Amino acid sequence: QVQLVESGGGLVQPGGSLRLSCAASVFSSDYYLIGWFRQAPGKEREEVSCISSNDNSTYYADSVKGRFTISRDKAKNTVFLQMNSLKPEDTAVYYCATGEIYSSTWYCTPHGMDDWGKGTLVTVSS
Repeated sequence: QVQLVESGGGLVQPGGSLRLSCAASVFSSDYYLIGWFRQAPGKEREEVSCISSNDNSTYYADSVKGRFTISRDKAKNTVFLQMNSLKPEDTAVYYCATGEIYSSTWYCTPHGMDDWGKGTLVTVSS
């Protein structure tokens, strides 16, 4: 089981930026997907962005394309989510999650993830 610890959440004004970090323990496989998901009050958990371990290919939800950037430091087993031009609708608990992948075709969905962090709260408000 992979241990994941998120950090970097907080309160920010609309139009501001935050950078989330996710520190992961050792991975049991060389082929995995790691990403960010979020859950707003009263809503289902949804995918935000994912990155694959083998070729660093990425996925972004339409709602964050052009504003958020996912990246990773392989040596430190850390994944980042740079969030710019934040909107009130980005307010949510953000979770880091990971799961093994078995081919070059993968999907960034909560149901495909095996291990989850406890989340970090992002609040966008004036």
